[in-house]
This record gives sequence, C-alpha cells and structure tokens, in this order.
Amino acid sequence: MESIFGAQLPRIGSTITAEPNVAIKTEIEFACRTVKLTKALVDRAVQTIAGDYGWKQGEISITIVDDPTIHRLNREYLEHDYPTDVISFDTTERKGFLEGEVIASGDTANRIASENGWNASHELLLYLVHGMLHIVGLDDTTATQANRMRREERHYMEHLVGDVTVCQEDR
Repeated sequence: MESIFGAQLPRIGSTITAEPNVAIKTEIEFACRTVKLTKALVDRAVQTIAGDYGWKQGEISITIVDDPTIHRLNREYLEHDYPTDVISFDTTERKGFLEGEVIASGDTANRIASENGWNASHELLLYLVHGMLHIVGLDDTTATQANRMRREERHYMEHLVGDVTVCQEDR
C-alpha cells in the first residue's frame, strides 16, 4: 500500500547513531546532472537518517531530475501544478522494512544556490535530507511540525557536511 508522507516511527534519541547494522539499500539515479553529489554521501545520509529513526532494513530510491520532470510528477501525484524542490513517497508495506522514493530537482538546487551564493551540492543534499525525513515520519504542514523539520534538517546537514548555510529559517 502506497502512502504519501506517512508516519513511521518516532525519533529515537537526539544524536546520530550511525549503527553499523543498518542495511538500507539505496538506489541512486542521476537523470539530471546539473549538480554533483557523491553516491557515498547520499547513501550515508539515507543510512544515518533511517538508523536514527529505528530502521534496520529497507530500500530507498533516490532520483535527481530536472524541473520539467519534477513539475510533471508534482502535478501527477500531488495535484500541484508547479515545479518543486523535492517530492517523497513512503511506500513501506512490510513491518520493519522501510521503503520509499525521494525525487529531487537538480535544476532547482542549482538555481536556489546561485541566487543565494551557496553550495549547490549542499542545497541538493538538503532536499534529500528533507525527503528522507518525510519517509521516516516527519511532516511539516503545521508551524510546530515545520519547526521540528527545520531543526532536523540543520542537525543532519551539520553532521553530513559540517555546513548549515542552506538551512535558512524562511524556507
């Protein structure tokens, strides 16, 4: 059963666990190569976030696309007729096995980073972190939820790349 932004497990602790027994298979496709991001960093982000939220096994698909593609997907699946930065789908069907898709726009990451004078790779990584946080159960529809989401994004960006410049409060 596919659910969008479905709730999973509550956050376990407030520190990065990076447990060695977390085995989340990460499939990564770069359909758009506007921004470079290493597969190792993407995999580390997925493993860390999933592990911190109590997941030991699973499969996550990450796809980097262009603006026209994410616009089409946003319209088709979420009925939003505009391009966006990231879309995530929690497709978990089995207890204890995390499954989901994160689709992010390399074009948007490049444009936003250029407009603000910061690292485009970090901008794209932020989108992936945001998408993973949705998959593990966080939401951002209320102000309280959005504040927690921003705190978690800063936490993971600091851990993964040591830079939170892209984590602006007014986003």
